[in-house]
Amino acid sequence: MSLRIRTTTDYIEDVAPGRGFLPPRAWYASSDAASLSLNGRWRFRLSATADAEDDAFAEPGFDAGAWTEVSVPGHWVLQGHGAPIYTNHLYPFPVDPPRVPTENPTGDHLRVFDLPESWPSDGGAVLRFDGVESCARVWLNGTDLGAFQGSRLPHEFAVGHLLRPTGNVLAVRVHQWSAGSYLEDQDQWWLPGIFRDVTLLHRPAGGVLDFFVYASYDHVRGEGTLKVDSDVPGRVTVPALGIEVATGEPVTVPVEPWTAETPTLYDGVLTTEGERVPLRIGFRTVALTDGRITVNGRPILFKGVNRHEWHPENGRALDLETMRADVLLMKRHNINAVRTSHYPPHPAFLELCDELGLWVVDECDLETHGFIEQAWRDNPVDDDRWTPALLDRAARMVERDKNHPAVILWSLGNEAGTGRGLTAMAEWIHGRDTSRLVHYEGDINCRDTDVYSRMYAYHGEVERIGRGLDGGTLKRRRLPFILCEYGHAMGNGPGGIADYQRLFETYDRIQGGFIWEWIDHGIRDERLGFAYGGDFGEELHDGNFVCDGLLFPDRTPSPGLIEYKKVIEPVRIEDEGAGGAVRIRNLYDFADLSALAFSWSCQVDGETVESGPLAVPALSPGESAVVKLPQPPPDARGGETGWTVRAALATDTAWAPREHPVAWAQFPLSARPPVRVAPTETPVSVDERISLGPASFDARTGALRSIGGVEVTGLRLDVWRAPTDNDLGAPWQSDPRYGLLWRKLGLHRMRHRLDAVEPGDDALTVRTRVAPAARESGLATTYRWTSDGTRLKLTVSVAPEGEWPVPLPRLGIRLGLPGTADRVRWFGGGPGEGYPDTKSASQLGRWCATVEDLQTPYVRPQENGARADVRWAEIGGLRIEGDPEFWFSARRWTNERLDRATHLTDLTPSDTVWLNLDHAHHGIGTQSCGPGPLPQYFLRAEPREFSFVFTEAERPK
Repeated sequence: MSLRIRTTTDYIEDVAPGRGFLPPRAWYASSDAASLSLNGRWRFRLSATADAEDDAFAEPGFDAGAWTEVSVPGHWVLQGHGAPIYTNHLYPFPVDPPRVPTENPTGDHLRVFDLPESWPSDGGAVLRFDGVESCARVWLNGTDLGAFQGSRLPHEFAVGHLLRPTGNVLAVRVHQWSAGSYLEDQDQWWLPGIFRDVTLLHRPAGGVLDFFVYASYDHVRGEGTLKVDSDVPGRVTVPALGIEVATGEPVTVPVEPWTAETPTLYDGVLTTEGERVPLRIGFRTVALTDGRITVNGRPILFKGVNRHEWHPENGRALDLETMRADVLLMKRHNINAVRTSHYPPHPAFLELCDELGLWVVDECDLETHGFIEQAWRDNPVDDDRWTPALLDRAARMVERDKNHPAVILWSLGNEAGTGRGLTAMAEWIHGRDTSRLVHYEGDINCRDTDVYSRMYAYHGEVERIGRGLDGGTLKRRRLPFILCEYGHAMGNGPGGIADYQRLFETYDRIQGGFIWEWIDHGIRDERLGFAYGGDFGEELHDGNFVCDGLLFPDRTPSPGLIEYKKVIEPVRIEDEGAGGAVRIRNLYDFADLSALAFSWSCQVDGETVESGPLAVPALSPGESAVVKLPQPPPDARGGETGWTVRAALATDTAWAPREHPVAWAQFPLSARPPVRVAPTETPVSVDERISLGPASFDARTGALRSIGGVEVTGLRLDVWRAPTDNDLGAPWQSDPRYGLLWRKLGLHRMRHRLDAVEPGDDALTVRTRVAPAARESGLATTYRWTSDGTRLKLTVSVAPEGEWPVPLPRLGIRLGLPGTADRVRWFGGGPGEGYPDTKSASQLGRWCATVEDLQTPYVRPQENGARADVRWAEIGGLRIEGDPEFWFSARRWTNERLDRATHLTDLTPSDTVWLNLDHAHHGIGTQSCGPGPLPQYFLRAEPREFSFVFTEAERPK
C-alpha cells in the first residue's frame, strides 16, 4: 500500500503570487490583431478537496463526457454546484496563514477549441484570464502553464508555441481557498469560479507589448501635452488634433480637457511594426494644490458611491450591458464618482467611466479585515513574506488601468490594517505613476497617502475636520479630507445625508464622499425572492448585511438613491424671499449651465395651474444669480399655493434624453388654510352603539366601528414600527441601538387599557393608557371625537408617564379598512417614501398609487413606505385630513407581521388594509454601519396633540 503525497497542490498555500504568467501590462479592448473569446459553456467537475483528482484531465484525449457544464464567465456555486457563503469580515475558515482547509472545493474546467481559419500562422499568442477566484492552475494541450492568485486581476500566459489548428485543450483547475484568500476578505459573497473573460490574443511580431499614455492639461494655457511610452517603437496619431508623433516624444497642442462633467475624449491610434491599437485620450491633470484635490486646476467635490460588482443571478460575472446600465443610472442620479470597492472592476467598466464621465478611485484587490479579530496579529500586510504578493497586486492594478483618464486616485485596498507591505505598495505606485494621488483609509496618519480618508465619521467630527480642529500629524492636517464610506444604504435609509452634504459644501477641506454602497447583493431565489447570508446554510454569516445598496438586487432604484440624487444635485435653487425671486447656484465643478433648461410652475393645493420657461444665464461653476419669477396667476388664491422651479437637460446627452430632470426646488407662496370642524353634533346612544355625525362607535369600549358606509376596525394609538436595519444598528456601534432597546422595553407588544368612555354635549371622549407589560412607563392617551354632521374629527392627546429612556419609533394611530381598499390618493410628499431625515426628495403634490405600490421592497422586510407632509389622503371611501400634516402608510399586513418577516415572500396579503396615520416618526440615520439619527430627528416621548378629520369620500373607479 502506497501513500499519495500531496505535491501538486503546494502552490495553493504559497504566499507568492504564482508562477508562469507574464508581467502585467496595459489592458485594451481591441486592436487589429486577432483575438478569440473562450467564453461560453465549459465542461466542469467539482471535487471536495484540492487533491481529490489527479492532473489527467488536462491531457488531450481525456474523456469528460460524463462531466456537467457551467458557463464561463460564471461562479459554479450559482450554477447548482455547492453554495455561496457570505461573511462581512470573518474568514469562513480557520485563521492560520497561509494554510487553508483540506475541505477546499475545487472546480476542474475544460474547454476544447479550434483556431479560426483566419488565425495568423506567424507570431505568438497570449492566453488572458481577467478574473478567477481564488487560485487557478492552467494547462494548454497538456503543458502546465503555471498557477496564479489575485482574483480580480488579469493574468496572461504565452501560449503561441503550444497552439494547434484544431482540438486545443484548455484545462483550468480552480480552488476556492488559497493563501490569496487571506488578502480578499472584502465583505461580499465568497464565490469561486472563472468569473471574468477568458481570451486568446494573437501577438504579432512587432506588436504592442505595453504602453503608457501621458495626457496632461495646462489649465492656464488651455493646452494638453501628450506622450505615449511604448515597449516597442511606434507612432501615435490623433487626427482631430493634427498629432503624428513617435512614441516617447511629447507634443503640446490646444485641447478640450477631460473631466467627469465634460468627458472629452480624442480618438487616436498607436501603430507599431505589427499592430494598430486604438486609443481614447483624455487630457487632464490631477494634483494636490493648497491642501485640496484639484483636476485641471480646480478643486472637485466627490458625490460618489462605492461599487461592488453584482448581478442577482450571475454574481460578479457582469456583462457589458449591465455595466453600462450602472453607469447610466449613476449619471442620471447626479453621481459623479465611483470607488471600486474593494478591487479593480472589470476593465470595460472603466472604459464606460472614461466615455460617460465619472471620477474613479481604483482600489487594489486587498482586504485582510478578518485579522481584526486577533488585534491584527499575523496580518499579511505587515509580514515581509507577503510583500511580493502585495506588490504584484498593486502592479497588476496600475499597469492594467493606467491609461484611463477617469482614474484619478489609486487606492491601496481596504480595511487591511497597517504595515510595511502597504508602505511598499505606496512607494511603488508613487514611483510608477506621478500623475495620480494615492488613497488608503487605514493610513490614519497619512504616512503613505495623499488624502486623509475616513469611513462613517459622525457629522460633528466631519465638521471639526472641516474647521481644522481634528488634530493629527502635521502632514494629515494639510491634506484634503474625504469620507470614502458614509451613508450606509442598508434597508430603509440612509438618513442624514443631506446634513453631510451641507458640511461638504461649507468647508473647502472636505471634498465629499462615497455612499456605501451601490447595489444590494441579494441572490435571486425562487423560494425567498432574494437570498442573503445564512440562507445557504452557512455556519458563519452576516445575514442581510450584504444588502446595503442604493439599488435593489434587480437594479431598481431604492428610495435612498432618489434621496441621494436630490441631495447632491448640481444646481441649488433657493428662495430669495417675498419678492418672488429665486437664487440659482451652479454647483458643478467644471460645467456651466448652458446644457440645462429651467422652468417654473405654480401649484394650488398640489395641482399645477400655470407653468412656463425660466430664463437663467449660463452661469459658470461657482456662480449664482437671482432670477425673478412671474407674477402668481389670478387663480392662485384661496388654497395652499407654491412655486416649483426645475432644471432639466436641454438636449439629448450620451447618458440621458432631453428633459431628464437634474434639479428642482419648491417654495411656499401662501400657507395651507387651517382645518376646522365646528363641533355641532351630540353623541347619541342607541342599543350598544354611539352615533356621532357620520360615525358609529361601540358603546362599551368607545371603539370606532364605521364612518358613513366605511367599516373601521382596530383604531388605536400605535408607537411600534418594524425596526429598520438602521434602527437595529451594528454590534460595534457605541451609540444606543434603539431598535433593540425598543424591543427590550416592549414597544412591540403594547397593552391598551380602557379607562373611560365619556359621551358629552359635543364630544365623545375615550381615555386609555398604553403601556408595555412588565414596565411602569406608559402613555396616557385621550381620543376626543367631534363632528359637524358630515365630518368627524379625532384629536389625540398623549402624555408620557414614568421614565422614557428611549425615543419612540413612531407616534400616531392605526386602523383597519376592508380589503377592497386598494387605491390611495393624497396631497403631500411623494411620489416615494420619506422620513424625517430622508425626505429631501419628497415633492409636495397630488399623487396616486395602489396599496401594493406603496410598499418598498427592502430585501429584509422592515418599516417602509411612509409618505411625508401629507395634508389629506383618500383610501377605501375615506378622506383623512391632518392637523398638522402627517405621515401615512398603508399595507395588507400589520406592523407586527412585517416585523416577523425575514423575506418578502413571508408577507402574504390579508383581507384588511392597515392604515397608519402618524403624527411623527423617529429619524432613520445610518447606524447599520455609522451614526444614528441626529438629535433634531429624535421622536422624544413628551406631551403631544394632533388631529385627523375623517369624511366619507367618493370611491375611486
